[in-house]
Formats: sequence, structure tokens, C-alpha cells
Amino acid sequence: MAELCYFTGPMDCGKSTLALQLDYTQAAAGRKGRLFSSRDRAGESTISSRLGLAKPAIEATWEFDFWSYVVAQLTSGQRIDYLVCDETQFYSPEQVDQLARIVDELQIDVFAIGLLTDFQTRLFAGSQRLVELCDRIETLQVRALCWCGERATHNARTVNGKMVLVGDQVVVGDTLPVPDADGEERPLAVAYEVLCRRHHRRRVTRAVARATLSDPLPLGEDRTADDEL
Repeated sequence: MAELCYFTGPMDCGKSTLALQLDYTQAAAGRKGRLFSSRDRAGESTISSRLGLAKPAIEATWEFDFWSYVVAQLTSGQRIDYLVCDETQFYSPEQVDQLARIVDELQIDVFAIGLLTDFQTRLFAGSQRLVELCDRIETLQVRALCWCGERATHNARTVNGKMVLVGDQVVVGDTLPVPDADGEERPLAVAYEVLCRRHHRRRVTRAVARATLSDPLPLGEDRTADDEL
């Protein structure tokens, strides 16, 4: 029986890496699939991982109809055994309904990967619908870490290093800082950071902690791209 599987976790826990691994594993077994993404950090029509991996994908715009696309592919003689859908927090509830219909009526596996909640700790509409309809939910086992060393569970939006709780739900950004000419870290104007619940509630980001705490940060001052994987 085909399944609608939902894989979720906070930023920096390897969701897009998993999406690419799922496609590789399925294709290695001789199955034919399609990859989809929406508003990937690297641009449209791609699935990219912070490990440096990337693969072309079909951009799932707000108007994209998964059911019509898959039916058209099948009726033209194409074979589809599975769909890998990354960044599903940006999908509409109607698109998630279409994915569930594809599983039930066409017996095609759907692997959905995305964030569960936004920077205000509220469920994305697409994520809520996936929770309501999916056959199973799996939380990624790779644990992202807060600056304090505790498990990071919440996505924080920052503006010049300070956490904000107002603004549009969808603003695409990344978690990596930008080094200046002297090699010092400078936070992106609008960026994201993963925090434990305690520091998300207190709005204490890494930049705020570095500026206000007298002791060195538990995870050190220096951070590279490898630390964010």
C-alpha cells in the first residue's frame, strides 16, 4: 500500500539532505519518481542541502496542481512510483489534499519533508494539513543545537541579530552568518536561528547572548557551515 509520509524537524536538522537521500534510495531500487520543492534557499526549481548537495526539482508554486500533473504524466505513458516533496510548509492545504488523493487513488508513495511551525511557533497551513492527513509522521533524528548546547526545537527569525515575532509568515532566509572583511561574523539583516524553547521564549539569540553574557558561549565563539548541518 502506498503511503503519505511526513518527515519534519526544525531548521538545520537535515531535511533537504533527507529528501535527496530518499530520492537516491528509491531510484537505486529501480523506482521512478519526481522531485518537488518550493522557495528553496538556493532558488527556484531545486532541492539544495547545506552539505553542498543539490538536484533539480519541479517548483511547486501556489497554483501548481499535483493531481493534474501526475495524471497527465501517467496518461502520456510516463511511469511514476513516488514523489519527493521538499519545503512542504509552503504548500497550500489544497495541494496536500491532492497529494493524499495521489496516494489513495493512484497508489503512488509521497514523501513530504518540511518545517512544522513558523518563527511564531504557529503551524504552517500546509504542515497542519499534512498532520491531519498523513499516514505517519517521523521527526528527524539529527538534533539541531541551540547556542546554549540544548536541543533546538524552535525556529527564530532575526533582524540584525535580534529575534522578532512580527512580520509575514513566509520570508525566505538562511541560518548562516556572513563574515566581514576582517573575518568576523556579521548576522544577516533578516535570518533564522534555531533555539531551544527556553531561549526562544526569552528571545535570546546567539548574537544577544554573545553581547550580554560575560562567560564564553557553551559552543564556542567560532562557527562554520559545518556547525550548522
